[in-house]
Amino acid sequence: MREINLPANLILVYVLLHLRFLGLMFSSPVFVSVMAPTPLRYIFSVMLAVCSIGIIKADEIPLVYFDSVIFLGALGVRELLIGIALGFISALPLQALRVAGEQTGSVIGFSMAQVMDPTTQSETSILGQLNFLMALWFYFRWNGHLLMVQSLIESLKLVPLGQLVIFPVNDMSLGTWLQNLFVLAIRMVIPFYCALVLADIGLGFLARTVPQMNVFVVGLPVKVALGFMVLTVMLPLTMDFIFTKFERWIEFALAAIVSWRAVVP
Repeated sequence: MREINLPANLILVYVLLHLRFLGLMFSSPVFVSVMAPTPLRYIFSVMLAVCSIGIIKADEIPLVYFDSVIFLGALGVRELLIGIALGFISALPLQALRVAGEQTGSVIGFSMAQVMDPTTQSETSILGQLNFLMALWFYFRWNGHLLMVQSLIESLKLVPLGQLVIFPVNDMSLGTWLQNLFVLAIRMVIPFYCALVLADIGLGFLARTVPQMNVFVVGLPVKVALGFMVLTVMLPLTMDFIFTKFERWIEFALAAIVSWRAVVP
């Protein structure tokens, strides 16, 4: 690949940009649903790359790496990993809602009922799927998909194309990501735990005062009804709470992918 002319260089720059969009489209839960055909997601990433190619400045891309197939392959892997990291890390609120739904289902007795999740083609809890689909609807309602595309365009300024840094130079704060994932999920599940602990205490008193009553038979529908009552109250509040977290975690994802930026001596 010696003596590459300018049009060929532009094509290679476009391919690198396309790979970053491709990683985002196939890693973010917003776009990864199997209900959207794979060719459609691929074409969508191509169109986004075409629309975004104009913001890249030619003097910011070192063309020295374009003379080697090995270097080009390494640059492609880097751009794909950046897109995957951006889509996966910024989707923490959606993942937290799914985990919270799984925990809520196990608390109120729905963990035995598993349904097929149409977005991932895997078995999941009913409440986990409900939380995720509700969050996904509000995500599109609040233009979260546009924020994702805007964040990737912003990443082109933070982490320019063409830098030969294949792997991040630090841990990208993934420990903080996991910690906040479970903390956020537990904060959503705490009202259910509190309500059902009070229900268990009441059923315990009932078992002591009316020994003839089968508390195990009575307790299951009581816990389910109480769980649905709490879910009715908490679901709108949870969506409002999650709304404040989307932009924060997109900023966190942008800060994490800075690990791929080359250090200028």
